[in-house]
Order: sequence, then structure tokens, then C-alpha cells
Amino acid sequence: MIWKKLAIILFWLCLWQLAAIYTNNSILLVGPIQAGQSFLENIARPDFWNIVFHSFGRIGLGFLTALLTGIILGALAYRFKLIEVFLEPLVTVIKSVPVVSFVVLLLIWFGSANLSFFISFLVVLPNIYVNTIAGLRNTDRNLIQMAQVFHIGGLNRFFYIYRPALMPYLMSALKISLGMSWKSGVAAEIIGLPQYSLGERLYMSKVYLDTAGLFSWTLIIILLSFAFEKAVLYLVKRFDKWEPVPVSGKKARDKYDREGIQSDKGNIYLKNICKSYNEQNVIDNFSYTFEQGGHYCLMAPSGAGKTTLLKLISGIESPDSGIIEGRPEHVGMVFQEDRLCERYNVITNIMLTTTDSGSLDTGKKADDIMKIRKEALCLLPESCLNKPVNELSGGMKRRCAILRAMLSCSEIVIMDEPFNGLDEENRRRAALYILERLNGRTLIITTHRDEDIELFNKLCPDIRKEMLVFSKRL
Repeated sequence: MIWKKLAIILFWLCLWQLAAIYTNNSILLVGPIQAGQSFLENIARPDFWNIVFHSFGRIGLGFLTALLTGIILGALAYRFKLIEVFLEPLVTVIKSVPVVSFVVLLLIWFGSANLSFFISFLVVLPNIYVNTIAGLRNTDRNLIQMAQVFHIGGLNRFFYIYRPALMPYLMSALKISLGMSWKSGVAAEIIGLPQYSLGERLYMSKVYLDTAGLFSWTLIIILLSFAFEKAVLYLVKRFDKWEPVPVSGKKARDKYDREGIQSDKGNIYLKNICKSYNEQNVIDNFSYTFEQGGHYCLMAPSGAGKTTLLKLISGIESPDSGIIEGRPEHVGMVFQEDRLCERYNVITNIMLTTTDSGSLDTGKKADDIMKIRKEALCLLPESCLNKPVNELSGGMKRRCAILRAMLSCSEIVIMDEPFNGLDEENRRRAALYILERLNGRTLIITTHRDEDIELFNKLCPDIRKEMLVFSKRL
């Protein structure tokens, strides 16, 4: 393949040289040999690196400043709608006004010294800003709800939930903006003619009809732009692949290290709860009391409102009317969907829910990792623990979701159809694991399968259970 590419390049160079020979006019066209000679002469100039340093620094700094500013403003606009509305006219103006108009205005206001910095900044900023908002809005709503339930901290949310959604949009914006920043920055230098700049060298080549010099300086700009683009994309890709280990705060570590996690809340009281979607009643005047430390299996047909009830108890949603008293602050939950961070492995997914501080670190959580690994082996084979979750089977993902809920720093465990996708043996192992790891916590499970009820009865016949069939009351 490399020889094929070299042959194609050689063909075009030969064609270029033949065109220069045919033209026989060094002002109109020079060949690659003359351009190469001029290139070597220019890089041997005493002030060559001074020229490169000033242009590279101004254009590169303008790009990096726009990248950072665009991400910050995009994140703020995503978080606060008022900021997006406030910035929309400004971003529209920056995108619409011709670059040459900005060049003239900036020359009048600030002179030519930092012209390429401002132009590079203005060209790149809208692309980064718009794509940041689009990427953040593409974040899976289910994962955001999961983070809300488990109280995942801000930095952990960014790295493991928002970053995977943002990166494809950001990479697309970078690939477009990197080339644009250099083209517009050098064009601004040609107009402003700051000292020690690549634009000034191109302009002087025009003045002295130095076509070979024009080609050689253009080649230098291309090489610098190429190197800068590769460096930036390499660093961004490394950042995308970086997996900082979630580190729990003192509160979470204390809970995790204790053998038992006892609820400090009382009973959960649901009084005359009503909930509807699109004017269709899902829960209507429903009342019930979940006693602290009790074990409940809520049975009803699919679509009867079991998932809605769990969302109300966990705080994901609020009732249209009625009162919920004693709702716990910390909930361990298995959702109807797995809601795992698909790019990351089982250990990382579980660690995210054993933290409440939002802090991140690397290499300092060996003990926690060993504990989680030991627990994970109760339900999953060792070979899958370090694989990204998106490479696991549906049953393995479900068991990972169960582990995450049971090992979280929670006062209550809520599970929505937790055994979906599990065969009989894994259902039994998962049910036994759940009962052994409750440590006094309240357990609420929904199911529409009689087999699940029978399984719990067989595994723990003497434990207090209350079977609540609430479909008749909904």
C-alpha cells in the first residue's frame, strides 16, 4: 500500500515538473525541484524559527483558546437555557460575518500584532460551541436518570456519561476547525503583515514575484498545519480513552467498608398517589406503606404501572397528586433497562455507584477494586470483568446491573424485572446473592412471573415477605 501511495505522489510530481518545463517561466510556474530548493533555503534562514514560532504560537493559541471557550460556553448553554438564548445572536453574527470584515475591524481596534490570534479564535469558536451543545444533548437520558438515582458526582458524570456522547461531535468539529484556523490565520497575516509571520513571507514572495518562495512557504504552512492537527487529535483521542478511576468520598467509603448498610429512614408512605401520561391514568389514587427492612414483590401484568411506581419511589418522577413520605435519599436500583455505561467495564460501572463525592483519581483505589472484583465474581465469570459492557451478553449486563444496585451506598434496593434475560441457574444465583447482600435494607422487586415468587420462597422460606398485587388498585 505504501508503494502505491508513493507511486501516485511521484506521478503528480513528475506531471508538475513537466508543466513547469513546458511553461518555461519561473514567475508563472516553478517545478518541484525549484520549490524544493527554495524550501531548503528558507528553513536555513537565520530568522526561520522566529517566524514559525510567532505564527504557530498566535494561530495555535487562538485555536486552543477557542476550543476551551467553546466547550465551556457550550456546557453552560446546555445547562442553562437562558445562556443559550443570550449567546445565540452573538454566535450567529460570528458565523455570518465574512472573515475579511473581522480582519479590517480588528486591524483598526488592535493593530496587526495579534490579528491571527483573534481571527483563528473567531473562526473556530462557533463550530466548537454548536457541536458541544449538540453532543451534550445527545447524551442518553436514561443514563442521566441513573446518575441522578445513584448520586453520581459531577466529574464522574462528565467522564463516564457525558464524555462518550460529546466526543464524536467534538472530533467532527475539530477536524473541520483545525484546517480553517490555519487558513484564516495566515490569510489575516497576509492582510495585517505582522512582523515575523508566515503571512508576511507569503506577501513578500508576491511583491518580489518569487513564485518558488511562494510554493516553499505554502509547503511550510501545510506541514505546520498537518503537525498541529495530528498533535491535537492525538491528545484528544488519548483524553477520550483515558479512564480515571472513580474515587469515593469519605461518606461513601465509610458506608462501603461497613459490613451492613442499615437504613436510617422509617417507613415509606404512599398516600393517594396519582400519575398520568398524556392524559392517560397509569396510577390512580394508590396508597400503600413499605415498612423499613421489608421485602416486597409487586406483581402485575406488563403495562400496569409497576415501573412508574418505582420511578416515583426512587425520585426519578413526582406524582401528579398525592404524597410520598419517607422517600429514601440513597437508592440502589435495577432499572427496566440495564442503563450501564457501555464503553466501560464491569468494575468501573460498579465503582461509579460506590461514590458520592464526584472526585476522581488514579491508582489509589486498589482495595475497593479488589472488593468489587470479589463481589462481581459471585455472579459473573472472571473473563468478562475487564471487558467493555457493550461486548457482554444481555444476561451478563443484567447481572452487572444487579451487582451495581446491591453494592451501591443505598438505604433501599429497588429492582424492576431484575431477572429478565437470565436462565434458571443464573436467576437462582442472582436471587440468592440479593437476599444475602441486603444487610437489613428494604427490598422492592417488580415482576409479572410466578416463577420469581416461587424462587424467593424456596431460597428463603422463613424471611418476612409481603406479596402485593397492586394492579387491581391502579
